[in-house]
Formats: sequence, C-alpha cells, structure tokens
Amino acid sequence: MKKLRPDDLRVLDRAHLEELSPADLLETCVRLRALAIEQAERLNRHSGNSSKPPSSNDPYRHGPKAPSADGTGLAAAGEKGPSRPPGHQKGAPGKWRSTPLVCEGEIDHVPDRCAVCGQAHPVVAASRCVSAHYVLELEHRDGGIASESGAIRPRSGRPANGSEIGVTCRLHRYFAIRCSCGHETVAAPGQGSRSEIEGRCRNLILTERCLVGPALATFISGLSVRYRLSRLLIQEFLHDWLGLELGKGTICRCIREVGLACEPVAQALLAEIRTAPLLHLDETPWYQSGHLRWLWVAVSATTAVFHIGSREKTELLELIGESFLGWLVTDGYGAYRSHKQRQRCIAHLIRKAVALQEGIYYEASRFGDWLCRELRALIHGVAEDADAGTLRLIIARLKKACLLNPDADIDKARALAREILNDWDAVIAFVKNPQLPPTNNEAERALRHAVISRRISHGTRTDEGSRGYAAVLSVIETCRKRLAKPWQFITSLLAAARRGTELPTIPAPA
Repeated sequence: MKKLRPDDLRVLDRAHLEELSPADLLETCVRLRALAIEQAERLNRHSGNSSKPPSSNDPYRHGPKAPSADGTGLAAAGEKGPSRPPGHQKGAPGKWRSTPLVCEGEIDHVPDRCAVCGQAHPVVAASRCVSAHYVLELEHRDGGIASESGAIRPRSGRPANGSEIGVTCRLHRYFAIRCSCGHETVAAPGQGSRSEIEGRCRNLILTERCLVGPALATFISGLSVRYRLSRLLIQEFLHDWLGLELGKGTICRCIREVGLACEPVAQALLAEIRTAPLLHLDETPWYQSGHLRWLWVAVSATTAVFHIGSREKTELLELIGESFLGWLVTDGYGAYRSHKQRQRCIAHLIRKAVALQEGIYYEASRFGDWLCRELRALIHGVAEDADAGTLRLIIARLKKACLLNPDADIDKARALAREILNDWDAVIAFVKNPQLPPTNNEAERALRHAVISRRISHGTRTDEGSRGYAAVLSVIETCRKRLAKPWQFITSLLAAARRGTELPTIPAPA
C-alpha cells in the first residue's frame, strides 16, 4: 500500500473525496489511518522507547512508563521522582573540608571610636581579638584583588597556578578596645537584610561573616545566571581553573545572596520603566517548582526589568503601573489591548501568515502569502520613507485581504483575519508614528538568555529564587544597555548589602 505524506493531504478536500468510488474511498481511509498512527507514534516517542536523548523529555508531564536503561525497573518519561525537599537531607552524614585553608594575610578590624562616649581611640591601644574568619576572594586580571568595598588593591606575586585569575585567602580579625570611660567597644562583621522562608532550617542573612567574598560570590552567580552552568559544573570549574573546593551549598548561598542584594535595585528600576516614553513588553512561560508561571520583561532604551508571576493583567500593572502614558510595543496578548497607545509586533503576524502559507489548505495558503507580501512591504515602505500614497495603497490591500477572510472555512485563516481587524489601529500605528519600531525584537532578545536557561534548569523552585533570578537579570541587562560593567557594580552592591550600609545606585545611562 502506498503511504500518504503530509503534502498529499492538499488534494484530499471534500470535493475530491465525494468523487471517489467506494473502493478508492476505503483505500484512502486506510492510508489516512496509517498516516495518523505514524504521526501519533512520533508524538509519543521519548528517551525510554526511542533513541531520543533524555533532555528531550518533558520534565513537567507525567508520561507513560517505559523500561529503564539498565532494565532493573520502570522509569517514566518526564515523571518526577519521590517528593522530598532538595539539598542535604536531615540525618544524612555531613561533608567537611578535607584540607585546612592556607591564609595569605590578615586584615584587622578595629573600632575607631567608643560606642558610648564617642571618644576616638588612639592608634595604639589595649585590645583583644574577639573573633576571626577566613574570606576567599577573587583576583582580577589587572593585577589586583577585589576588596570588600569593590575597589581593586595591588597584590604581590601572581596566582599559584599561573593563570590570570586566582583566589586569595585572608583572615579577617575583629578586635575589642576598652575606652578610658570604661566601656569596651567590639568590632563585628556587618549585617544586612535577610530573607525568611517558612519551614526553612536556616534563613538567608547577608553578612560580612562569610567564607566567600563579594567578588567571588558575584563570579559564581554570573556562572549560574548569565552563563547557565549547573551547581555541579560550577563546582568543577572552580576546582579545575582556580584550584578552589566549594560545596554545592556554599555555591547556592552565593547565588541567593546576589539575588537578594539585587532586589532593591530592581525595585528602583520600576520607577524608570514607568516614566519611559516607549516600552517593549513580552512574556514567556516559566516554571517554579514544576508549576506554570510566566516571566515578564519590560525594556526601555536604557532599562530592563524582569518579573516572574502569573499571566494575569495584575502582573502587567505591577510592571508599568496603572498610569503609564507612553507607547507599548507588544504581541497580541489580550492583557495589552486596554492600552490605547500601542504598536502590535508585525513579526508575530508575519510568522502566523507564514504558517498559513506553508499549510495544507490552498485558500488559506493564498491568504497567508498575501499577508506576508503586504506586511513586509509595509515595513520596507516605512523604513525607506516611502510617500504617503504608496503606504495608503499597501494598507488598503492589507485590509482588503483581511476583510475577505473573516468568515473563511479554515479556522486559522479566519482567526488571523479577525485578529488583525480587531487590532487594526495597533497594527498600523508605526506608519503614522515613524519613531515606533514595527517589531518587538528588543523584548524578545532580552528574554533569549532566560529561555535557554529554562530549557537547561527547568525554572526555579521558590518565590525567593524567582525574585532573585529576575532581579539579577534586571541589573545585568540594564547595565549592558547603559554600557556599564554589571559584575563590577554587583560586587560593590553585594559588599554594601552585607555591611548593611547604603546601596550604590546603578550607573546612569552613558
């Protein structure tokens, strides 16, 4: 029996089927059934019943059970294992550092004045050491190490492994000095904000009493957030390139600390977003602990803000506020349509038209081809500063194509024609306002890194992780748009957050 191909379905319309004899009609039905079975089996393939890699499995869908690779039991494609909290389990044996840290120098912290009378302490005074802790800090290529304030101090010698970057170990000692008034003032590590989660054994507290310094913590967070490395690969990278052994718990803490430190800056960026004359908005699915959520982004000329939440209109209002007066460049999601000054992304409409053009149905294919020609001609005409008469002709042909298909037999063609007509003013807004871009590429490019990360890490696990991830993305993308160095700023930001002092402001646009 000759197999049907998807392209053969073009001729199998109602009129053709009515002309077939009973025998030919039966034969066609059998071939259609074979094609449907082939496509269904292709959709049902996963790593357990084919040579597809495990990374192609849907991690959020409980698929059919298939034999495991070693044949010892059943494994479900995309099915989750037993429910338990991530990380170290209660009662499990702990793992400690196998070799002691080697100190390369000492940094003394002495109070400069009495906490009671305010008298300045002399340079040499009776003192005692009350506490001490090691700090691992990252060395930079320009021949210095990052101090806790984010400044670069000269260093002597090169890293032990001969590379351009390395890690130094310093012992921070804190002293107590007794004043002439009798009060003893004690120097202590600074402490900043904290994040509390119900049921967590140890809440996250930003403090200077930390094994990993601000620059190294920022470096680790950059490997995770920007370069999408897993905790295990970060651990391997630090060991192989820097000769540093850190536990996964310490790596996780560094990533969480950077996220918590960036949250106030991301909140401050909201005020700049809400006063921008032009905003690009987009959203993409995001998963938090396996539950579907949405990652939003709002991009202006100099600022980008990310937010993880639901897909309700309230999330949009949290981004741009209720009194936003500028222009929006968006896709066709209904939450945007209440804003009057809006430009609809033409690239989205062209992609839908291409899908019709490459489809099986002839009439819908002709409509898709017509839309593609007119939409591309409209973009080209505005870009080339065509005369008003030429643009009016293109707009008229585009509207005529849609007016001929609001009641088309094919669902997708009918839906696209009605969608363009219902959103007509937003579709052609860039013709009357040449300063508006016809596409939403700015927002889509901003989401690209997060989309790739979602494919690798499958999202976040907690509200704290979602807020931190979105905040770090906001700071990085904003610094990039302002031609500033994001990691240098985040290092100084984390150092100030650990001390509990005033946070630095994000660099102004160049």
